Amino acid sequence: MERPPNLAAAIDAAAEALVGVLDSAVPRHQMAVSPTQLRVLSLISGRPETNVNGLAELLDVVPSSASRLCDRLEATGLLRRVPDPRDRREVRLMPTAAAETLLRELQERRHRAVQAVLDRMPGRAQHELLLALMAFERAATAAPTESPADSQARTA
Repeated sequence: MERPPNLAAAIDAAAEALVGVLDSAVPRHQMAVSPTQLRVLSLISGRPETNVNGLAELLDVVPSSASRLCDRLEATGLLRRVPDPRDRREVRLMPTAAAETLLRELQERRHRAVQAVLDRMPGRAQHELLLALMAFERAATAAPTESPADSQARTA
């Protein structure tokens, strides 16, 4: 089956719509933290071994910027720095119970917002979307193969 020429544009538009739905789940004036701080909490929540240098790499910022972000989150009670039990010179970043609650509530609100959109879609379209998203994830996480740009560059 041949791919429609506007498939990438359709995916981009759907991604923009999804971001809009997710953003609308919690109005900015109700958020206690900035989007960047929320991203930091999400990153460290899933990575218990993260230190400031590791966080800086994940965010693609200098360590001093990551450290200042952590300072602000620590001051609001959403992050704590704890010594690594294997190497006391290392300091790990840990979300507090309040941060975990914030992340869980945000995830629940986002899921409800997405479900409201899905409920407006026919069941068959929902099933097809699920299959397509699963295939997209598999393709995105598979070992990269040569891109069309790479093969064109070699033949030129």
